[in-house]
Amino acid sequence: MPTPASVRALVRATPTAVKLPNRALISVSGSQAAEFLNGLLSTAGLNPLFIKGRVIYDVFVHAMRDAKSQPSYLIEYDATTPTDTPALLPTLKRHVLRSRVRLRDASDEFDVWAAWCHDANANNSKLWTRTKSGAIEPVWDSWPWGMEGEALLDRRADGMGLRRLVKKGGRPQEISTHDEGVPDDYLLHRIVHGVPEGVVDIPPMQAFPMESNLDAMGALDFRKGCYVGQELTVRTYHTGVIRKRILPVLLNPSSAAPHYLNNGQPWPQFTAGLNIHASVAHAPGEGRIARPRGTGRLLSTVRGVGLALLRLEHVEGLEKGNLKFELLDGEAGASDNDTRWLVAPWWPGWWPKEVESV
Repeated sequence: MPTPASVRALVRATPTAVKLPNRALISVSGSQAAEFLNGLLSTAGLNPLFIKGRVIYDVFVHAMRDAKSQPSYLIEYDATTPTDTPALLPTLKRHVLRSRVRLRDASDEFDVWAAWCHDANANNSKLWTRTKSGAIEPVWDSWPWGMEGEALLDRRADGMGLRRLVKKGGRPQEISTHDEGVPDDYLLHRIVHGVPEGVVDIPPMQAFPMESNLDAMGALDFRKGCYVGQELTVRTYHTGVIRKRILPVLLNPSSAAPHYLNNGQPWPQFTAGLNIHASVAHAPGEGRIARPRGTGRLLSTVRGVGLALLRLEHVEGLEKGNLKFELLDGEAGASDNDTRWLVAPWWPGWWPKEVESV
C-alpha cells in the first residue's frame, strides 16, 4: 500500500517552517537533572511518560545550558491536555523527592518551530529489529536526535526535518530559506509521514506506546535501565502481541473517485475518535469470510487525509482484497449524513519492511 498519488499532490513542494501552536515547555535544571529524567523517560530524545503502561504524554527533550553553564533540559509537550489528565508539571514534581532538581514552566520563554524539506534529515538507522511480539526498533549508527544547543533533529520518520526552540516572538534561522507555513501544513506533513503526536493521536491514559508506533519512531529503549512504566512496556516487548498500529489514511465518499478533494468540494470535517468499521468487501467465490470483529479509530485529520488506529488483522484483510474500511452514515462529523466514507490506509514509505528478528 504505497502513498496515494493524490496525497503526494497535497504536500508542499518547497522547504517550509511552521510555528507550532499549543506546545508547552517545562524547564528541568539542577545538579541531578539528568539522573532525575533518566528515571522517568524511556530514551533521551523523543519520549513517552507512562501511567500503568499507557502513555500520558509524548514529549521531546531539548538539551540546554543554564546561567551557570550547567546542563539543563526543556521538556516539550502538547498543552491541550484533557481535563481528566494529570497536569505534567505537578506530575513531575511528585517524583522529585530529595533530588537536587528545579522544575518550572518555561512556556512563556520560547516558541517551538518545525522545519523540513524533501531531501533533508533522512533517518540515520542502518538496521531494524523486530521481536515475536511485533515490536520494532531502529538501530542507530550515531546519536540521532541532534546536539546540545542546536536544533533537535526529528528522527521519528524519514524527512520529518527538525524542531527548534526560538525566544518568544522570534523567528528561526530557517525562515530565511524556507516558506513560512501554517499549522495545518505541519499536520499534513505529519499525517503523510504516518507520525502521531499529541493528545489527539496519542490519547492520554488510553494509548499503548507500541500501538502508537513509539517503538518504531525511536522513543523506546528496551535495554535502558528502570523508568516509570518500564515493566509493562518490556513485558509486552518480550511476551505480548501488538495487534494495532497507527497508519495514515485517505478519506473518500464511496461514490467519488479518485479523490474527493480534486472535485472542488469543501474540506470535510471529521471528529477525532470516530469508529472505523471493517466489513467484507465482496462475497467470496467459495467458502466464507468471517465477519471482522472490533473497530478502528480515526485520529487527526486535515484536507481529506488522517491518521487512524487500526487492527493489523483488518489491514491484512484489506491488503488481500477481502475487507474494506468505512465511516458509517451519520458518523462523519459535519459531512452529509447520507455519505458513506471509505477509509484507505497505506504504510508510510519509511516503515521498515525488511527487519532482523531478535
